[in-house]
Amino acid sequence: MNVVQTRSAEKALNVGTWLIVCGAMLYSILTVTPLMADHTAPAWDWTAPILPLVVDAAVVIVVKLDDVLARLGGHGGRWPIVLRWMTGLMTLALNTADSALRKDLVGVAVHAVAPLLLIVTAETSLAYRRAIARAVAALEAEQRAERERREQIARERAERARAEAREEREHAATLVREQREHEARLAREQAEREERQRREERAARERVEAAERESRERREREREQREQERLRREQQVRQRAEAEQRERAEQAERERREREERVERERAALLERGPAQEKLPEDEARRIVAAAFVSGLSVRVTAELCGWSVGWVSHRYAEHRAPGVQGRTDLAIASQ
Repeated sequence: MNVVQTRSAEKALNVGTWLIVCGAMLYSILTVTPLMADHTAPAWDWTAPILPLVVDAAVVIVVKLDDVLARLGGHGGRWPIVLRWMTGLMTLALNTADSALRKDLVGVAVHAVAPLLLIVTAETSLAYRRAIARAVAALEAEQRAERERREQIARERAERARAEAREEREHAATLVREQREHEARLAREQAEREERQRREERAARERVEAAERESRERREREREQREQERLRREQQVRQRAEAEQRERAEQAERERREREERVERERAALLERGPAQEKLPEDEARRIVAAAFVSGLSVRVTAELCGWSVGWVSHRYAEHRAPGVQGRTDLAIASQ
């Protein structure tokens, strides 16, 4: 049996132990809680599950620490034994108390199963863990001795292999020297042949390069001629485009000046009408306010021109002062 199988058995023991512990704890809480509720003041009956939880928590501590000590090969002394048996007996007493008080022997026997199983499982699992720990330690010691023996054998084989490798290297060095001398002779002969071949190839390459250079020069001259022709055509196209652009700019400038003159005339016409005899329509009043704002007239004068209140005109002035409103003001005047 190897360490892996031993660890697997230990894992199965742990799983089974904790299943029994958890089942016993759950059964104990469900059994003891009604007993504690019957013997607790009505105002404090919500504390009934606390005592079985405390006792079962002590059981969990004992089982877990026994597991750790068994893995480490240690022993906790007398107090862990006292705590283990004390918690087991307390669990037994609490589980069987209700049936004992009612003198129900069958109930006592039934409710004693889980606590007794918990006590015996705790003791048995501890013994199993210690036995498994000793077995694992023995297996590890045996495996360690086997590893050391194999390492010794491996070292001896390595030493023999190194000695054989030295001999092989010396023999190989001799063969390499002979091979190098032979290769050097062949290399000199090959170098001479290659030198002759390079001279011939260089001469052929120079002839080819001269032909290619002449061809490139001819193609370059043709490309330059095409490029000059293309630049000449592009310059003509660019000159025509610039002339058209200048004409469009002059036309746009003439239209802008005409539009500005028309706006000035319309603005002057609006402001020359004099004070309004009555409140003008809002569209017409807005155009007068826009013309007055551009001309720099005061709010009061503008209110007299359109017949609206000073407050309304002040609001319109505030709108025209907002960024980007000047162009819209001219459009509003021009739209008349």
